[in-house]
Amino acid sequence: MTRKENYIRALYNRNPQWVPYVDEAVITVLPPVCERPGLAGKDAFGCEWLLEEEAEGGTYPANYNYVITDLQKWRTQLKLPDINAYDWSEARKNAAEIDREQYLVGGFIEMGIFERIWLLIGMEEALMAFCTDDDKLCELAHAIADYKIEFLKKYHAEVGLDILWYGDDWGTQDNLFISPEKWRTVIKPATQRIYDCAKTLGILVNQHSCGKVESIFGDIIEMGAVSWNPCQPCNNLAGLKKKYGSQICFIGGVDSQFVLGNHSATVADVITEVKRRIDEMSLPDGGYIIGPSHGVPYDPAKLKAMHDTIREYGKEIYNKS
Repeated sequence: MTRKENYIRALYNRNPQWVPYVDEAVITVLPPVCERPGLAGKDAFGCEWLLEEEAEGGTYPANYNYVITDLQKWRTQLKLPDINAYDWSEARKNAAEIDREQYLVGGFIEMGIFERIWLLIGMEEALMAFCTDDDKLCELAHAIADYKIEFLKKYHAEVGLDILWYGDDWGTQDNLFISPEKWRTVIKPATQRIYDCAKTLGILVNQHSCGKVESIFGDIIEMGAVSWNPCQPCNNLAGLKKKYGSQICFIGGVDSQFVLGNHSATVADVITEVKRRIDEMSLPDGGYIIGPSHGVPYDPAKLKAMHDTIREYGKEIYNKS
């Protein structure tokens, strides 16, 4: 069995032979659009980012010079990126080099509806608007969705995507940023349209959302996600697996906050954590692709212990079953 075949079995709960690692059978072809600059500057929407060399990811959004300063005037203040202005030659070249018998071709679209809204108008203004102005937020959400849908169509036409990592961080450490009702009113309908576009194109959706999103997990499945990452353990992962395990694949889950990224945690702690996640999330028929709950730098010794344990125990668990 190839890695790709085993990965697909894991995605669909179809008895994989081992627990796959997060990127072992997917090669992501990055698009030629900047939604988060690697260095200080503006992204494709005109939002400003600052550089902090010690920060995760390197840059963070500035809390000034917002693109939209008055939500009532968003139509005149927002200029959506020109999809036809991008040069796709590098993406096409990278896609052509992938052995599609061995790998799925992955796409990457970050800064989804919720994140792009607050990046455009500022987090404080956004959170207040969710309390006072659903109508304008819905208009803005669907305008962003219009852009992302056309971008996804172009992306697929140029590259030929199998699966899409679609990012929109909806959760804090202990809850959503907004109420589930507001999320369903403003964010879900626009996001559903992006999902529907992906489905029409034959692209699987791997929904990325950090934080605790248990309260809308059923909605994520209802919209049509094949998988969810990064499975932060602030969620009741074992409970979600028990309730929804036959309907979606879980990707991630190895605790970054208290194990991999914790200086007081040992290699033995990492081994215990990996085995615990595999025990909780991989049985009876799959539905689990393992990896850290955040992709940040870790102690090489801990990474080695994680990978070694995944490779060994990730096969043993299905032999046991």
